[in-house]
Amino acid sequence: MHTASLAPAWRDNKRYLWPLGGIIMLLVPIAGVLYQATGWGGWWWLGPMVVYGLIPLADLLVGSDTNNPPEARVPSLEKERYYRWAVYLAVACEYVSVIWGAWMAANGGLPWYHIVGLAMTIAMVTGVSINTGHELGHKTDKLEQWLAKIALAPTAYGHFFVEHNRGHHVRVATPEDPASSRFGESFWAFLPRTMVGSLKSAWEIEARRLRRNGKPVWSLQNNNLNAWAMTVVLFGGLAAWLGGQVLPFLLLQAFVGASLLEVVNYLEHYGLMRERRADGSYERCQPRHSWNSNQIVTNVFLYQLQRHSDHHANPTRSYQSLRHFDEAPQLPTGYAGMILLAYLPPLWFKIMNPRVVAHYEGDMSRANIKPEIRDAVIARYAPQRRGGAVA
Repeated sequence: MHTASLAPAWRDNKRYLWPLGGIIMLLVPIAGVLYQATGWGGWWWLGPMVVYGLIPLADLLVGSDTNNPPEARVPSLEKERYYRWAVYLAVACEYVSVIWGAWMAANGGLPWYHIVGLAMTIAMVTGVSINTGHELGHKTDKLEQWLAKIALAPTAYGHFFVEHNRGHHVRVATPEDPASSRFGESFWAFLPRTMVGSLKSAWEIEARRLRRNGKPVWSLQNNNLNAWAMTVVLFGGLAAWLGGQVLPFLLLQAFVGASLLEVVNYLEHYGLMRERRADGSYERCQPRHSWNSNQIVTNVFLYQLQRHSDHHANPTRSYQSLRHFDEAPQLPTGYAGMILLAYLPPLWFKIMNPRVVAHYEGDMSRANIKPEIRDAVIARYAPQRRGGAVA
């Protein structure tokens, strides 16, 4: 008998947890039920309480998982429809929260401060759902690509479908990428740079594609325009049904939800840079160019987005097949906890800057640094010479 036949078959130990990615999309009606049961208005802030409090705490308590599927198991794992239906469930649940939440904002008789809490809770749902759109948008199946745009519509961030797939994945961990943050750049400086830069990039990428194919830029064949049209239809339909007063509410949650995506972008590649070759091109993206985490709870809710190195190496690989790499730089905790640090730049710099320096063994000329401070940073960490020798 072969030794291999005695080895236990690999099992996905998170298999029955993946639908939780859809359940978290129901935070808005859950908040409503808790409010009706207790009368406590603080429940309308359930979204921030879960995303900024419960999930980071659960990450610390539950711990991490570095279990990888064997490569021989990946082809069959990719074909299991169970994993796709778990993602489809999340899109459906997102719309339950958005539509129910908009109705409550318009007709629930809530005071303004409860409505703000409700908007923040919807924003947590739609912001996390951008990651659902991310998972779907990388697939070649046309239905899943349209579902990706549907998932992005509540945040008015449909251009992410173009920019992420054909912009970010090409330029990741380079100074040219608006979605890769730089050493010494705070999240609050990164946010406007990436929002404007990503929008501009998405438009230019799609315009080039259409012109190359002899098609008009201003048409519904433009993936930016047809994705944005979904937002117009959604917001316009809700306004026609509930009244124009719901539009500021929808726009507030959309902006906060989009900022949740961008804070995740901020932490995924902070300070990391691919080496530039003599011909000006960049080396292929490697595991060392993404910050990773194996915290179980956040990985369940974000479909293993934290295994970001493998995602960049294999963009079409489904979440259940993504692998941990020992050589990838690791974050001190899960994405949810790191988001809180990113909101506080002094604390972020204190914790993450030494990790970037250690990753490059003090040679900061290899890092992606904020241009205004690049020379000073390189000089600060340059090896000191004493008596002709490097100290």
